[in-house]
Amino acid sequence: MRPFELTAPTTVDDAIQSRATFLAGGTTLVDLMKLDVLTPRHVADINGLPLRGIDSSDGLRIGALARMADVAAHPGVYPVISRALLRSASQQLRNMASIGGNLVQRTRCTYFRDVSTPCNRREPGSGCPAITGANRMHAIFGGSDHCVATHPSDLAVALVALDAQIRLAGPDGIRTVALAEFYRLPGDTPELEHDLREGELITEVVVPRLDWAANSTYVKVRDRESYEFALCSAAVALDVHDGVIRDARVAVGGVATVPWRLPGVEAALRGAPLTEDAFQQAAALATEGARPLPENGFKTKLLPRTLVRALHELTEENR
Repeated sequence: MRPFELTAPTTVDDAIQSRATFLAGGTTLVDLMKLDVLTPRHVADINGLPLRGIDSSDGLRIGALARMADVAAHPGVYPVISRALLRSASQQLRNMASIGGNLVQRTRCTYFRDVSTPCNRREPGSGCPAITGANRMHAIFGGSDHCVATHPSDLAVALVALDAQIRLAGPDGIRTVALAEFYRLPGDTPELEHDLREGELITEVVVPRLDWAANSTYVKVRDRESYEFALCSAAVALDVHDGVIRDARVAVGGVATVPWRLPGVEAALRGAPLTEDAFQQAAALATEGARPLPENGFKTKLLPRTLVRALHELTEENR
């Protein structure tokens, strides 16, 4: 780790004016600094800022510095969010990691984290060896000729399914952005992963009220049961009445360069009965447009199965 200056602002304005790299839980930043992937000269410890509250009185408002473990345990949090958090990292990390930090964590692509290899996200124009190299964990949606790294956050998948927004404070004031629009596809600028502008800070996550999101789940398929990133995951919420799906929200992770919403699957589920055939037909639409790489073609089969598993979980909860 290289030398850096550490400050501890006590107000949001002071943090913004510092133009520093922000440190909250440190569960990603410190790792990347140790690897020399990130080498900030000025780090601002923002843990003293008043951004920790959780309010579920009308929808859900989560302060950016709320810890993942605290949000997962909060009784007003929708199940899909709680389950996504509980399947993220280890208990020790969930006790430290912040909600805002989780949403802007960097990819776990091994090429990105290894400074001895090229990576367009780390060093634009250097190349993407994952396209022809080890790419079992990589994306089948949203990739480009410059990057195929998957988005790492489980929480972001659940929040995108629920149309969450984030509030950002920066030098030009406060703005609100839909989380689904916050993340950028790599295109030919994979180093620009999201719409966080210089000096900006996530202050809050806002989830609109959706009463039927109480009937929701998050299924994560991975190589081992704990402390592992998703091969495929599914965030699903269903509005069910008299055995018929009136509405659905579906987003998936582990398969795309950003949290990936599936509007075609949602449309197929609306008006469908809670039957195996309906689940299979809707889930089959999930792989439309997929571009698998040599080592991750299995995800085109795993994704529909993961969705069907999530739908079955919610069916059992409706009985």
